[in-house]
Amino acid sequence: MILVDRKEIVELLNIDFRHELEATMMYTYNSFVIEDCDISRLTEAIAADEMRHMWWLADLITKRGGRPSMELGEVEYVGEDIKEGLERQIQKETEGIEEYERQIKIIDDEEVVGVLRHIVDEEKRHRKEFRERIERL
Repeated sequence: MILVDRKEIVELLNIDFRHELEATMMYTYNSFVIEDCDISRLTEAIAADEMRHMWWLADLITKRGGRPSMELGEVEYVGEDIKEGLERQIQKETEGIEEYERQIKIIDDEEVVGVLRHIVDEEKRHRKEFRERIERL
């Protein structure tokens, strides 16, 4: 199934935008409370990447006549267990990758697909970096 309707594409991009907003909030907060300097700095840097993804998605949304949605879902912040927090961050990256890859298959808009592919590459790198930090714990 290919989506060519601009409205449907905007709706999908807004799902992505909200997920990036949630990741930005989660990672920013987690970077404040994680005591390990390497893990907290990595989490902070990835929060900045997620915010950049929001900018890219907002650009795609507004170019197609939409408005970015700032509605937040539930954000799961890190608790006392750093490993558990990293595992949740890995899960967040995996969920994003799966959603982007699903959308790439159904969206018939070269610009959108190009941006989504680039984001997928970055999310895979984030997931790898979080996994590497778990291995060091």
